[in-house]
Amino acid sequence: MQYSILITGCSSGIGLEAVKMLQARDFLVVASCRRADDVAALKAQGIHHVVQLDLADSASIAKGLEETLAITNGELFALFNNGAYGQPGAVEDLPVDALREQFECNVFGTHELTTKVLNIMLAQGYGRIVNNSSVLGLVAAPFRGAYNASKFALEGLTDTMRLELSDTPIKVSLIEPGPIESRFRANALLALKKHIDVANSRHQAGYVEAMARLSKEGPTSSQTLPASAVVNKLLHALESSRPKARYYVTLPTYAAVFLKRVLPTCLLDRIMRRQGA
Repeated sequence: MQYSILITGCSSGIGLEAVKMLQARDFLVVASCRRADDVAALKAQGIHHVVQLDLADSASIAKGLEETLAITNGELFALFNNGAYGQPGAVEDLPVDALREQFECNVFGTHELTTKVLNIMLAQGYGRIVNNSSVLGLVAAPFRGAYNASKFALEGLTDTMRLELSDTPIKVSLIEPGPIESRFRANALLALKKHIDVANSRHQAGYVEAMARLSKEGPTSSQTLPASAVVNKLLHALESSRPKARYYVTLPTYAAVFLKRVLPTCLLDRIMRRQGA
């Protein structure tokens, strides 16, 4: 049979690379994007099936899934929850609305879509759920409180779901990237400017440095990997008869897992404080 998969957050980066690589492997791929102009752009690139799906909008989630099922004849082998963004800012500077927006996309919308898809998978008797998390779902970093919180929440929901589905044919996996080539920094810069009052923060100097870093083109770390590194892990989660619960990507992610396991909190904090704004 031809495996069908719905992927969120496909306008660029990991999502777009996943669509291209899976489509090349003869998956029936349905790509989704939040904005109509991104949907048009993907279709212009030769992506066969694209739907509009905004994770912050319940009506859009329902409509996007309905259109997906029309393409896949009512069944769905897999869901790759990739759509997300990072809201920078010190916790003390975060307006509640910024935190709500972060969770609306990264957690609530992802959860709403996943539960709808799970009903389909349980009825058909098979399926794979793969959630794209982050190294910041494993360890905390300063000035990433909103994103940290959303990814910690996603990890908790995913682990719980995996336990609850252990007596079913549905397989659940997490992918935990570190630095990956994408538009993540550019989108984070927009979120910072939208919600953070830089001029009146005691962290003003740090924000200025952060905006310079987020404005840079290309990799900011020698450990940055292409988006295909994440998709290779996704492929194993989709094609293996025994997919892993967790897939780590990039050296910083492996290092974070090791250091969290062996270091006392005070030493790990000292290392993570160096990450800056």
